[in-house]
Amino acid sequence: MSQPEFDKHKDHIISVTLDPGTIISLNPDEAHERRVAIYDLVEENVFYPARVKAEGPFALHMSITGNSVVFDVRHPQNFKPIAAHYLSLTPFRGLIRDYFRVRDSYYEAIKSGSTYQIEAVDMGRRGLHNDAAQLLRERLDNKLEMDMDTARRLFTLLCAIQPYANRIDERDSQLPTILFVCSMNSVRSPMAAALARYVFPGKLISRSAGARSGKADGFVHAAMEELGIDMSVHTPHTMDELVATKFNLVVTLSEEARMAVANRNLDAKEIEHWQTDDPTLVEGSRDVRLAAYHELRDSLKKRILTRLPPVLSE
Repeated sequence: MSQPEFDKHKDHIISVTLDPGTIISLNPDEAHERRVAIYDLVEENVFYPARVKAEGPFALHMSITGNSVVFDVRHPQNFKPIAAHYLSLTPFRGLIRDYFRVRDSYYEAIKSGSTYQIEAVDMGRRGLHNDAAQLLRERLDNKLEMDMDTARRLFTLLCAIQPYANRIDERDSQLPTILFVCSMNSVRSPMAAALARYVFPGKLISRSAGARSGKADGFVHAAMEELGIDMSVHTPHTMDELVATKFNLVVTLSEEARMAVANRNLDAKEIEHWQTDDPTLVEGSRDVRLAAYHELRDSLKKRILTRLPPVLSE
């Protein structure tokens, strides 16, 4: 296996997001475990995609398709794709099972207070992480380069996300598929898609895209977190990156999106436009600006509750 050299000022991940369509969990403890794993990885890592000219730092977007984890490396500012690699989970099945077994043993050892038992389990845990990290680096060699410590943290994140994956490929699903489109997939369309999943969990596939790509918006995170919806996992995507090509309903949320959809040959039963205000145009204090996001969130939720039930009953 190659021994890469790293520039710690450039070769690292500064953000990690998870695809809400394929990594699904509403349990607060599970979400907390994922957040801790993401924090630990972002806090300290060395990483770069091989065989590309792009310089870091990088944003990493992760999704699960079938039996593979997709590592989607992007530019951290505009989220333009840099490199994407599929990692089969099959070679890691035994290690992932052992991870949870050792983790549970470690918690039990802490409860018992036996220093010897804690040390023994901790030694086994370190050995497991070393084996998993080595395998991860081998499987991604000459694709995604990282050191052993980064591979250990990435394996921990894999363990945190894969048990809660939605294994159904969108292209094979029989669920109604709704697509929300706005200008930059930063505010209106991701909020709408997340609200649809929140209101009708497990009853539809709700996706979002932009006519072009923008940046993640902190006010979106703040407004949606009040409902218990974690928008920190959102990465802006363009329509060119859509997996599904057939939709029961396409909803445009800006004039730019309406024109972009009209110029594409989408296979959609229905296409309609919802007039929505852009809260990013509101000026003033933080409270004033956040209120505009609240208004958008509540109006979208009301529209979704009214409009989507007929689509689900088709």
